[in-house]
Amino acid sequence: MLRIRAGIVRPVTAPSIEDGAVLIDATGRIAAVGPHGSVLEPRRGPSLHFPDAEIAPGLVNCHTHLELSQLGGGGKHDEPEFLKWIRRIRELKEATTPKAFYEAAVNGVRDCWKRGVTCIAETGSSGAVMQALHDLGGRGIVFHEVFGPDGTKWTASMAELETAVLQLRRLATSQLLVGVSPHAPYTVSAELYEAVAAYARRERLPMAVHVAESPDETLLVRDGAGPFADALRARGIAVRAQQLSPVAYLVKLGVIGARTLCIHCVQVDDADIELLRATRAAVAHCPLSNRAHRHGVLPLGRIRNAGVAVGLGTDSVVSVGDLDLWAEAAAAGFAGDDALRALTIEGARALGWDREIGSLEVGKAGDLAVISGASRTAVLTVVSGKIVHQISAT
Repeated sequence: MLRIRAGIVRPVTAPSIEDGAVLIDATGRIAAVGPHGSVLEPRRGPSLHFPDAEIAPGLVNCHTHLELSQLGGGGKHDEPEFLKWIRRIRELKEATTPKAFYEAAVNGVRDCWKRGVTCIAETGSSGAVMQALHDLGGRGIVFHEVFGPDGTKWTASMAELETAVLQLRRLATSQLLVGVSPHAPYTVSAELYEAVAAYARRERLPMAVHVAESPDETLLVRDGAGPFADALRARGIAVRAQQLSPVAYLVKLGVIGARTLCIHCVQVDDADIELLRATRAAVAHCPLSNRAHRHGVLPLGRIRNAGVAVGLGTDSVVSVGDLDLWAEAAAAGFAGDDALRALTIEGARALGWDREIGSLEVGKAGDLAVISGASRTAVLTVVSGKIVHQISAT
């Protein structure tokens, strides 16, 4: 068992508690939350006290690419043209060894824990983050990416995806899930989209997709024009104007549905927002990445007012440099308790995990962070009752 006492406990779904404590039982679940005097000392296990800090639910990063952590170098790769930037990242990934991917993933997970992040929604194609989370005892959903813009070759892409998912599922646990991610409209054909969506439904796999990220993507889908269309045609791949927005296009193909995590969603209008609401999809909002790539601003207020679940994500180091969820919250316009709520229970809700994590409630998983100072430094991070990061305690 583990008991943690702090100057303030912030359950998120209940009022804050001064001089409070949280007790996590031997199964890794929260057994008690309340004023210090009402939470019993465990007969076995540590009892930690942080008088000048606060206990909060662990933060939830709804979209990142930790397998790219080794490519950061302390900052992003500046390239004003998005298509050229994508090509550069692909070149860097192709030059990365499996060992380097794994080391990056391990470092990325540990960096998350240092920041109080206890749940990671990873999108990647190496499988390294799934292995790292498994080996380290972390929590997350790993959406395995699939690519294939040529509609005549979708079967090969599906075969690769199914093989990868089969391998990754061997590492899955109750706190580590496998999902799928048909990457984006400029890298996935209609045929492959439909096949992946059917596979996800059949295998009950969560799904994430980059959608409505940039104006160029809208040009491709709606008009069959723009730099993405030109690049595909140059490869001999047919492009047809869909006369639909990217969101409407993926709804039509059955890709966006209940609990689909729609990443970015910057280029949306009211009709798109209604589709997201009607399909019960969720949105992963990455404001600093959107800003870095000059893609525009997500209409956050309209999306939230429509009842669509929205969580915050950092995207990758090659987009934003520093993976700072508090900075993402500030960039999205959140402060104080609203920021904490956006980074915890609302992020958990976007991932469909709000019954398990996102708030400090009896019966939920013992995922929490002890946060100190204006810098929001995590002095202690706990996942399912296991201390995964610790600076100091008294």
